[in-house]
Amino acid sequence: MTMSLDTALKVGTPEDVSARADAPGAEVSQAHEPKGLVARFGPDEPLAMDAGVQLAPFQIAYQTAGTLNADRSNAVLICHALTGDQHFAHTHPVTGKRGWWETLVGPGKPVDTDRYFVVCSNVVGSCMGSTGPASIDPATGRAYGLDFPLVTIRDMVRAQAMLLDRLGIRDLFLCIGGSMGGMQVLQWAASYPERVFAAMPIATGPRHSAQNIAFHEVGRQAIMADPAWAEGRYLEAGTRPAKGLGVARMGAHITYLSEPALHRKFGRRFQGGSAPTFSFNADFQIESYLRHQGLSFVERFDANAYLYLTRAMDYFDLAADQGGVLANAFKGTKTRFCVMSFTSDWLFPTSESRAIVHALNAASAPVAFVEVESDKGHDAFLLDEPAMFAAARGFIDAAARARGL
Repeated sequence: MTMSLDTALKVGTPEDVSARADAPGAEVSQAHEPKGLVARFGPDEPLAMDAGVQLAPFQIAYQTAGTLNADRSNAVLICHALTGDQHFAHTHPVTGKRGWWETLVGPGKPVDTDRYFVVCSNVVGSCMGSTGPASIDPATGRAYGLDFPLVTIRDMVRAQAMLLDRLGIRDLFLCIGGSMGGMQVLQWAASYPERVFAAMPIATGPRHSAQNIAFHEVGRQAIMADPAWAEGRYLEAGTRPAKGLGVARMGAHITYLSEPALHRKFGRRFQGGSAPTFSFNADFQIESYLRHQGLSFVERFDANAYLYLTRAMDYFDLAADQGGVLANAFKGTKTRFCVMSFTSDWLFPTSESRAIVHALNAASAPVAFVEVESDKGHDAFLLDEPAMFAAARGFIDAAARARGL
């Protein structure tokens, strides 16, 4: 016997779980009035943050798909990447585009919504409905801005655990995510091993490298150098650091790709003809593409949230929390793992995934490792990669049999 989606969402304290059906808008309106489901936590339910702050009240925006079974054993948590959100298989309320992981999640797909109840929440510190720097500070009546406490990956996971408690979900059949989402998966396995039956961290690492921190710092400085940033108070000033945020996105987007993918898609082709214009216009197709990426990004994302989430990734170091020994993070775990990397991913190269696998082996944890041959770079985990789908399906189906699903 299974319960309906509506019934499943009312488990726990239904008065605090509500659907929002506001008209789509820019990222600021979504921060305040998100389109989708919202769990609200009052002053007596604070989120204990690593910065030493008790955040309250706060809220978590999320989306679901599928049906929770009678014993609530088929729940899957999807953890989104840096600039992702809760709209994993739903039309995005700002861009109108399809869900960001519809390649992997849906009826008959590896994360099969005909079999599993899938939850994805917007992380704390973001801007699509979960409390973050664009949210209103109840103490002042204005946006938090830089008064919002610094967020860590562990804070994000604590908030997700509180959401699952609210939904009456005791443990997870599967926790899955890529990039920053993969960091969350690893933190889930370390913080709540008894609550995670299977874990699938994809295209990620056990800590952020110096190179990745450097890329993030360039993006942050681009935002803060924009005069419209207004020391983080641009919402009050009625401005937006669009140029700085756009440049930050352009720089980051390059790291998500690979040279072969860029060459195949753009090469050195000119945008408007066969000759240069002898100007600083977007002569090359790759220039035009990056400018488009920057412009479209600022329509859906808050600049301060970008600062906070990149910093959260920078701070992530799972071994540092365990006396410098990564294996200690997984000591005694019963969680089964599938770690996945991509051959052309230079942001989180395969060596990062191997470090996770070696630590899991040292902790005697059940682990499978897959390196997918792909020339699509870091973004491969979001794209149509048959080898990734086959590996994910095999691991998830085997875990489902072991779980009795």
